[in-house]
Amino acid sequence: MLRMAVLQKVAMPTHGWVKAIRGAIGMSLQQLGNRLAISKQAVLDLENREQAGTVTIKALREVAQAMDMQLVYGFIPKEGSLEALVERRATELATEIVMRTATTMQLENQANSKKRIAKAIKERAHTLLHLKPKTLWD
Repeated sequence: MLRMAVLQKVAMPTHGWVKAIRGAIGMSLQQLGNRLAISKQAVLDLENREQAGTVTIKALREVAQAMDMQLVYGFIPKEGSLEALVERRATELATEIVMRTATTMQLENQANSKKRIAKAIKERAHTLLHLKPKTLWD
């Protein structure tokens, strides 16, 4: 699966992508407005909405097209890959399942060693990774 960790390092410019790219290519508010068939003030409003996080994807696509660019949109897992995200969740769920059983056994004076619990968690996580049950994300 594609490693996405490198994309985590891309930070949004302080004033937003539209303003940053428009400035980088030397396009004025008026010029972008002309290409979008909107006023200079409407472009400024769009840039402010992007900075505030309220701009639509449709509007960003239109801006990208007007600047002869392509909008790229996506989600990047904090773990760096989709596999790592699923593995972390499977381990969390496996830990919950195994610890419930371990607690019950401890109450019955049949406690397992930490090593055995760790092995059980690893095995349960492995099973969950292969089965990918719908309950994985509950």
